[in-house]
Amino acid sequence: MNRITRSGAGLRLEAITFAYPGGASMRFDLTVEASDTVAIMGPSGSGKSTLLSLIAGFEMPASGRIVIGGEDVTLLPPHRRPVSMIFQENNLFAHLTVAQNVGLGRSPSLRLTEEDRAAVADAIAHTGLAGKEKRLPQALSGGERQRVALARVLVRERPVLLLDEPFASLGPALADEMLDLIAALHREQGMTVLMATHDPRDAERFSRTLVFVEGGTISAIGPTQKFLSGHGPAAFDRYLGAHRALR
Repeated sequence: MNRITRSGAGLRLEAITFAYPGGASMRFDLTVEASDTVAIMGPSGSGKSTLLSLIAGFEMPASGRIVIGGEDVTLLPPHRRPVSMIFQENNLFAHLTVAQNVGLGRSPSLRLTEEDRAAVADAIAHTGLAGKEKRLPQALSGGERQRVALARVLVRERPVLLLDEPFASLGPALADEMLDLIAALHREQGMTVLMATHDPRDAERFSRTLVFVEGGTISAIGPTQKFLSGHGPAAFDRYLGAHRALR
């Protein structure tokens, strides 16, 4: 798959502040090494999705800097940042085929060159969708639709991948299958991955680093195994216990 970027980019959030209208102020300071795999965990409403949206450029901070791959991207719009993002609802166009939805990652007008078409074919093959290029999203399973979203991300050739609880609507087996696929792609390409999740199994299965978000700020960061083995902060242990009790 030599057409797709094979390295990640480090990123830094430096004293980033943000608040929704009428909401409490949030502040994020974070450093992620290039090619790391990061799970972002925390209570609902704590700021996990906001953190990802700030990195992607869908929200603009009131102050602070966002640096990706050594470049200050704080004021750049989403399409100019070296970032791709997958949401829980996958954002596919119902009237477009699998190949066309993936092709949007190369050209919003779908005016594809031969190189673009080859990249689309590579991404479809790598995400296990070969033979389904002409199907519409309604003819796909939930897991297959998320594979289309992932293939579209791959052809964009961005070194940072953000995942906002992308498997929350999938059953455990399908979610594990998708996590295994992303892990395999990470081993091959080395992109930097940040994934918001409520499920400690997701974090354990995929991430090296865990970021705990609480009350609109990053309250702790460290090795995932340390957090999940009971040696993390007391606040994280309380969150994990409460989350398990709700399931």
